[in-house]
Amino acid sequence: MLDQSILQQVKDIFHQLEADYTFRISYDPERPESTQLIEFLNDLTTCSSQLHNEFAEVKSGAVEFSVARNGVETGVVFRGIPNGHEFTSLLLAILNADGKGKNLPDEGVARRVRSLKGDIRLQTYVSLTCTNCPDVVQSLNIMALLNPDIRHEMVDGAIFQAEVDKLNVQAVPAVFANGKLVHVGRGSFGELLDKLEEHYGSSTEEDYPMMEKEFDVLVLGGGPAGASAAIYSARKGLRVGMVAERIGGQVKETVGIENLISVPYTTGSELADNLRTHLTRYPVELFENRQIEETVLKDKMKRVKVKGGEVFCAPAIIIATGAGWRRLNVPGEAEYVGRGVAFCPHCDGPFYAGKDVAVIGGGNSGVEAAIDLAGICKKVTVVEFMDTLKADQVLQDKLRSLPNVEVLTYTQTIQVVGNGEKVTALRLKDRASGEERELPLDGVFVQIGLSANSQAFQGELDMSRIGEIMIDEHCRTHLPGVYAAGDVSSVPYKQIVIAMGEGAKAALSAFDDRVRGVI
Repeated sequence: MLDQSILQQVKDIFHQLEADYTFRISYDPERPESTQLIEFLNDLTTCSSQLHNEFAEVKSGAVEFSVARNGVETGVVFRGIPNGHEFTSLLLAILNADGKGKNLPDEGVARRVRSLKGDIRLQTYVSLTCTNCPDVVQSLNIMALLNPDIRHEMVDGAIFQAEVDKLNVQAVPAVFANGKLVHVGRGSFGELLDKLEEHYGSSTEEDYPMMEKEFDVLVLGGGPAGASAAIYSARKGLRVGMVAERIGGQVKETVGIENLISVPYTTGSELADNLRTHLTRYPVELFENRQIEETVLKDKMKRVKVKGGEVFCAPAIIIATGAGWRRLNVPGEAEYVGRGVAFCPHCDGPFYAGKDVAVIGGGNSGVEAAIDLAGICKKVTVVEFMDTLKADQVLQDKLRSLPNVEVLTYTQTIQVVGNGEKVTALRLKDRASGEERELPLDGVFVQIGLSANSQAFQGELDMSRIGEIMIDEHCRTHLPGVYAAGDVSSVPYKQIVIAMGEGAKAALSAFDDRVRGVI
């Protein structure tokens, strides 16, 4: 089932395994997928003498296996055959259990995971073609490895379709905790940990000592602007710390990138990996999966407190926290996320094959999404608030050539309508006539752009009407020693190449202020 080239690569990866790992397989012989799973794991165990199989024949429709380390369950379970994007999730689960994984969190985050309270049973329903699913699966697998009270199952929705239908899963990844839906769609380790802390609680900060770290320059955010600022600062010989939810930031959610000059084509995931690689070439201390809770920026030594009790201090702070997907903020939207309201057409589009959907937003992202969805959906309706679409003309021409696409301009979305289980319609308002009507449909894809991630700095920094941090031409804010760069700032044109330049500019301005004694 696994070809020889892949098996050789796995052998190279696993040649230094120290512990013994057993795949405890439960299978129903009446299911054809069971034969495939056994063949898959038999192939895999040829890659290392540390890997073993145990078989248990059952009659419950099972196609699954757990991973045990030295005879002890790790809490990691795969229901289905982890092929496609999830093959990496299986390999990393073993490497992480052996302490050799490259995506293990640092001690500050690990102690938050260990502090989670309660017996937590997690299930993540995935599609093997989903590019966002592995990040969620790998994050929750790590949590299971760190906390013995957590068990996590990856579930291939295509194999367990009856469960998907019963749970009304309409988007992946869909994470259930003890039977309750807690997360849908893309998500970083930090975001998932935040949600589990919210649902189950954790030990208080008083239960462990405060961790305080001091730097010459502190960069907040790990996207193109933050990476550029950190690298430029480190090249000046300064001690640099980077505090971020994830390296790559919003870039990781971009499928194709064709306008990064000198790089004809790359993907968001590849660019994020390259940013990380470049950062590790310099003595930049990375603190990922952090959520900012409090900031004190007016003092000479600025302080940033993150969830979990850590405090980071520096006389110079460069804010590069980027932007996030903007939501409609209309009744019904939040209620039906994952049950008809989606944000990623590439991952969730297949759930709506042969169905009627709407795309909210007429910019490049919205029109590109509509073009993609038109290939699999019965009908696609594009809803644009303004009187014309904003997408590039070549995209508009392609959109209007499609027979199953309707475009509604000068139209306001005022409600997502559902029946308690899933979306059934959109309530729309014609902005010219004021007339309201309901558009029956099965799914809504929200594509209305980004909003600045500046909430943590409200009340301390001057901001624009739409929440962008106001800066001058040198990326300086009104507070000495505080700079902002990239999509979170008031700089026009939110582009990767511009963010990189702004990050470099902010770092050079901070260094200039340091030399001149301003900070």
